[in-house]
Amino acid sequence: MLKQRTLTMSIKEIKRCEILKMTDEKRITQREGATRVGVTERHFRRLLHRYRGQGAEGIISRHRGKISGNRLSKEKEEKILKRLKEDYQGFGPTLASEKLFERDGIKVSKETVRQIMIGSGLHKPKTRKQDKARPLRQRRPRRGELVQIDGSYHAWLEDRAEKACLLLFIDDATSEILAAEFVEHESFWSYAALCKRYFSQFGLPEAFYADRFSVFRVNQTNVTATAAQTLFEQAMEALGIELICASSPQAKGRVERANQTLQDRLVKEMRLEGISDYQQANAFLAQYIPSYNQKFAVQPADLIDSHEPLRAENDLEWIFTKKTKRKLSKDLQFQYDRVIYQIQTERPVYALKGRKVTVLENEHRKIRVLLDQTPLEFKRFIRQPKRKAVATGKDIERRDSKPAPDHPWRAYGKKINGKPVHVPN
Repeated sequence: MLKQRTLTMSIKEIKRCEILKMTDEKRITQREGATRVGVTERHFRRLLHRYRGQGAEGIISRHRGKISGNRLSKEKEEKILKRLKEDYQGFGPTLASEKLFERDGIKVSKETVRQIMIGSGLHKPKTRKQDKARPLRQRRPRRGELVQIDGSYHAWLEDRAEKACLLLFIDDATSEILAAEFVEHESFWSYAALCKRYFSQFGLPEAFYADRFSVFRVNQTNVTATAAQTLFEQAMEALGIELICASSPQAKGRVERANQTLQDRLVKEMRLEGISDYQQANAFLAQYIPSYNQKFAVQPADLIDSHEPLRAENDLEWIFTKKTKRKLSKDLQFQYDRVIYQIQTERPVYALKGRKVTVLENEHRKIRVLLDQTPLEFKRFIRQPKRKAVATGKDIERRDSKPAPDHPWRAYGKKINGKPVHVPN
């Protein structure tokens, strides 16, 4: 009496067994059977020979229950785990696998690194958020047709330096970084300096896509016609570049996603390089951008570049200069930024009093005064501060409202990797 055995077969193996049985019973040809199974006739004959000799058991995969030959060795896994804990703390699986290959010569897939990190508690899998669906916007077909710009405040050097802002220009057609720089604050002057370098290298784009920050848009409702444009808007209008302000961060998603990627990868790259100030960071950024573009940029739908070359009339120094109108008094004086300026000239006073002059201020706060494109000489007179008011008894008893150096308020919003960071005075 034959001993009964229980076989565990996959659905694929069961279907193969049925086709082999039909072939063995001459109901279909070997060629037809090979086509149904999806193998060559030669391999199908091997399967048929095994089926005739061993029955259904011969169809079961011989690798089942055996250890894979590609399985990571215990020694290599321990070496990877040691490197992750020592040098790649806080790295994601993808970046960690890249650095293991680049710096240590250990070639391992990101999924293997992910499983090692999860098993050792170095990585927690993210749960997918149930977000509402947003309509997909097609990329612009040509490079330079639309450039998304944004500033990202972040602890780019972690606890080695204060927070800073990364100004980022991303091409909509290719997701390529066209320009980037670390600055202390997001301002008209910082954007102007980056724009001048970008325009000199690539030319003028057709449009900029920005948010509603006060550099790009006047957000007050009750403004006069002369104050309805920011300095940046005036500069873009002079250059013929359309400025579009997005209504939400998701609308300019390419630059937002680039910021997220850089906040993860660039921070860790600069940590590995030992960068401790933003002058070194900007020098490293120039080297890092080509490798970023090589990895993340895509080909545009149309290979024609939409950047227009700079023309002779595009005087960037003049365009990115703050220009303010002032009227000369009868003493040929005017006030600008709480400073009184006295025009020095040999011309008669009646020829200049009441005339309007243009006050020019550059990013270094250097002042020039023009009268119909003619520069004028001047002297500065700084106003003396007013005397302090006499203090009453109540003023003397008033407490100082300045928080203590170790007050929790000073650390509000300043965290690195989820841990509060003390902010010194």
